[in-house]
Amino acid sequence: MKALNETGPLTSKIKWLISATSSSWIEQAISNPIEVLIDHAHCERKAAGVALQMMFRYLCEPGLAEVLSPLVKEELEHFDRVLSILKSRGRYLEPLPSPPYAALLSKNIRKEEPSRMLDSFLVAGLIEARSHERMGLLSAHSPDQELKELYGDLLKSESRHFGLYWCLASERFEESLILSRLMELATIESNLLSVLHPMPRMHS
Repeated sequence: MKALNETGPLTSKIKWLISATSSSWIEQAISNPIEVLIDHAHCERKAAGVALQMMFRYLCEPGLAEVLSPLVKEELEHFDRVLSILKSRGRYLEPLPSPPYAALLSKNIRKEEPSRMLDSFLVAGLIEARSHERMGLLSAHSPDQELKELYGDLLKSESRHFGLYWCLASERFEESLILSRLMELATIESNLLSVLHPMPRMHS
């Protein structure tokens, strides 16, 4: 079973996203760094929850908990790091309305098994892939050195995360099936972002 930092050579060649983030999102995010940071904390918390939920749903699936348990821990470590920065700036984890991105994307997860398992891996991977792309943009464009370093440090972790979801899928499904379904879900993900109004959120 692959460790948390091992995703294999194939994962770097998989094209998860079919569209790039718009310049309007970058402008919004850079102009509202604290709001994005609060939303980022919520995203790390939710990512840990998604992985934990899958662990409980597929409790007896061989090799699943061994991968997802360390992932949950790492997501919560990131959550703690973001909270620490917020606290140092006199802010905390405040309620923040989130865009419907993840909820709408998750509605496309099929209900019957094993399709539900495959779609759950791919939707989680797509969200992680978009997070990775946007953290890269924040690291490159943020004028705030502390935030630039934060997002830069988290980039490698995010790439491992969507790589892990690919590995979980590839160990259980045929590659042609995975790629076909990934293209369908990636198209939905791209279309969602094209209609969501850009907001200072990680996924809008």
